[in-house]
Amino acid sequence: MLNGFNRSLKRLFDICAACLGLLVLAPVLVILMVLVRRSSPGGALFLQERVGRAEVPFVCIKFRTMAAGSPSVGSHDAALSWITPLGRKLRAYKLDELPQLINVLRGEMSFVGPRPCLPTQQDVIAARRKRNVFSVRPGITGLAQLQGIDMSTPEALAEADARYIQKAGFWQDIVLVISTLAGRGTGDAAAK
Repeated sequence: MLNGFNRSLKRLFDICAACLGLLVLAPVLVILMVLVRRSSPGGALFLQERVGRAEVPFVCIKFRTMAAGSPSVGSHDAALSWITPLGRKLRAYKLDELPQLINVLRGEMSFVGPRPCLPTQQDVIAARRKRNVFSVRPGITGLAQLQGIDMSTPEALAEADARYIQKAGFWQDIVLVISTLAGRGTGDAAAK
């Protein structure tokens, strides 16, 4: 469990890394915005309400990977046919997540934590509520994601999230970020 010092260190890391990431990756973000807009009709960004810390809703920002007009569902409920060809590539390299650096800077998310769910995913919310998972900020990456556990298995997901919270520490977060950057984990896969 994060103590006061580790919680402050985690937030300081989040702010510094998000600022640095946005500055360094600004040209990449602009190029990706243009590519997404040109690859299929619709905007470059996908804005979706998610459940955050203390169950407070927030708007999660991602690059759009599905055709405009696709239903707003969790990744595991999305049909592969809804995902654009460019969207498949963005998801494969986790580039669709880059705009979430803005959510991190705003304090709505952290680099590491439980992946934020949709307000409609009541089974996930109930399982997480039972294990006090909403006591921390959701993350861009997390232990469950790296273990290949997605929101289609709410109990297993909530258990992995609770394990992360119990063992959470700044250095564990660094290891999870490096593991994510190295390409480990599958995250939420689309339906077949």
